[in-house]
Amino acid sequence: MKKIKIRGFKRRLKLLETWRLKELNFCLSEYLINNNYRNSDILVHPWCDISIVNSCFPEPKGKIKQKMLEGLLDIFENWKNQLEKMGKPYYLKIWIFEPRFSRSQVVCAIGDKIDYYENRFFKPPNQKILDLSKYPKNKINLEKLNWTYYWDEDELDESSIGPPENWNNFNEYLENKIWYYKQLKKAHRTSNFINQEGQSNEYYSFFKGHLWIGY
Repeated sequence: MKKIKIRGFKRRLKLLETWRLKELNFCLSEYLINNNYRNSDILVHPWCDISIVNSCFPEPKGKIKQKMLEGLLDIFENWKNQLEKMGKPYYLKIWIFEPRFSRSQVVCAIGDKIDYYENRFFKPPNQKILDLSKYPKNKINLEKLNWTYYWDEDELDESSIGPPENWNNFNEYLENKIWYYKQLKKAHRTSNFINQEGQSNEYYSFFKGHLWIGY
């Protein structure tokens, strides 16, 4: 699919700064008391719309990409200070996706959400090292963190389709069912998980790229 050129470079930079300042002024402790987790996505159009990004817009690059990462690093440090003041065990890490960089984010959690995020992604036995030369403007701050390599994957399970009544019409249900089984013919990992009812379900993970998690 042909990629659409993104225009309005200066306007995107202003939106990035607005997003960064909003997150830096966010009272994390109050939110965590009620929710136990929070993540900061890069909320700048068109990259904040994942479906649009995947279909027709290129991933960020150059100065825009460096500014996005700079914002994530600032948010990480700000949240770290807030979490330390809470005096509770916590999860706080930066997720950097490549090539799907627009999915990168800062994630924090307390309480029962810590284990979920610690085990959220597949860690391959053959580890890779984050190439800091890709991020020259932020290299010094990136070097301060510890980085672990994971896989960026899309996941499917039976709930991806659901019963026919969940769809607008039966033909739409059939089309998506056909699409679902076509996906399962592609290379993927199969894993089992236990749902809240204690039932074992399978889900299928499709490799899309690389993920480095820093703390």
